Amino acid sequence: MPFDWSWLPASLNLGVTAVLFVAHLLAAARALTRPNRTPASRAAWVAVIMLAPVIGMVAYLLLGETSIGRKRVERIENAYKRMPSTDDAANAPRELADNAASLFELASSINGFHAVGGNRIALLGAADSPADQPKRDCQAALDALIADIERARESVHIAFYIWLDDYVGGRVADAVAGAARRGVACRVMVDAFGSRAFIAGERWAQLGGAGVKLLRTLDDINRLQHMAFSRMDLRDHRKIVVIDNRIAYCGSQNCADAEFRVKAAYAPWIDLLLRCEGPVVRQAQFLFLSGWIPETGEEGLEHYPDAVTPERFDERCIAQAFETGPVTRHNAMTDMFVACIYAARHELVIVTPYFVPDESILRAICAAPRRGVTTRIVFPQRNDSWLVGQACRSAYADLLQCGVEVYEYPLGLLHAKAMTLDGEIVLLGSANMDRRSLDLNFENNLLVADKAVVAAVRQRQEKYLSVSQRIALADVEAWPFPARLIQNAVAMMSPVL
Repeated sequence: MPFDWSWLPASLNLGVTAVLFVAHLLAAARALTRPNRTPASRAAWVAVIMLAPVIGMVAYLLLGETSIGRKRVERIENAYKRMPSTDDAANAPRELADNAASLFELASSINGFHAVGGNRIALLGAADSPADQPKRDCQAALDALIADIERARESVHIAFYIWLDDYVGGRVADAVAGAARRGVACRVMVDAFGSRAFIAGERWAQLGGAGVKLLRTLDDINRLQHMAFSRMDLRDHRKIVVIDNRIAYCGSQNCADAEFRVKAAYAPWIDLLLRCEGPVVRQAQFLFLSGWIPETGEEGLEHYPDAVTPERFDERCIAQAFETGPVTRHNAMTDMFVACIYAARHELVIVTPYFVPDESILRAICAAPRRGVTTRIVFPQRNDSWLVGQACRSAYADLLQCGVEVYEYPLGLLHAKAMTLDGEIVLLGSANMDRRSLDLNFENNLLVADKAVVAAVRQRQEKYLSVSQRIALADVEAWPFPARLIQNAVAMMSPVL
């Protein structure tokens, strides 16, 4: 509904109208000419600006562009220059299958790391935990993390998107505080939004009082001076733990109980967490410090990734860490997802909680069955984001018509993010297949080529599949028209959201 300026004097009314008209055109022109934007995103934003001129312009100012500020970008770039070389030639694997080699090469183009052999990587969880008891997997995984922190002698570096002051979160905080008191250098960074309750609570003060160095990442994004032509909802979604430069953790696990009490209606939260040793730990340390140094300005940390000569384990366990976000090249995470999907030759299994793919990812998944690849994808039956749930279901018809097997997991929020290829390669980490992970969030992931690791992840995926409901095309086609209308409308606006 247009604004009514009739109460203004005629001359002033004309001036206001002219200013708004010019501003309207400039906002639309900026949306059209902004680099690194998909055609769908341009079309969606121009539609919003044209259909709701004032509201659309304000929305574009607040949400239309991804920017973390020039000064922050400069700090990050300078930190990368100060860090040691990422050349891992000494740890390069002797042999790699063709499809794996191309994936590692693509991953190396993001952060400059290379595939390294000689690692030992374990999927954490309770060995006898059945599919309907995911809380035991969560507890076992975090018990292992706590035990490693309690054995730390030199350093504990932790980055979480969400840290809750619950049973597990409290135990981890106690372990970190205890490590700091015995002289271990402890550094903790959490997202200022995702962990806002933890930051405001007693545990944050407890950690600081014990001598832990603390950082709230992206805590200035919501300030007024950062709103114009930048998104005020950027998030640091990374989950990284590095202990003594010898052990690293990577996965989808936040620092919280499976009951996840801030969203208890969707509990339990089901996650995957890898414990890594070997040369790949150096890469995880590099990623942590490349986030820590630019924000804190702490000196003398550049040597940390090279402080310890990594112990070597299984030469056949090849892995590579990488990180994506607002400061990496555009479409980096999308490129990795698409490349992994096309690299599958026989079997592709995807588990992801938030599925709002761009066109290239959706088309790659749909093409997989037509290439003869058995393709299965598992979503949570109930999503904690109504918008994401609607957008996800809008893709079911396309997926099913192309031969993709679609499943819904009914026993909680399946929060794990893992893609396995042919029982030989796994991509696992913090990134979802949604627009936030593709374009907005800082994310960290691990690409692993090791049959034992992949077999463990596949076994966990099979647990999810064994209790999930397979969705039939006939059921989707029978959904009422209003439901399909809402789903497709939400999906159409996903480039804006």
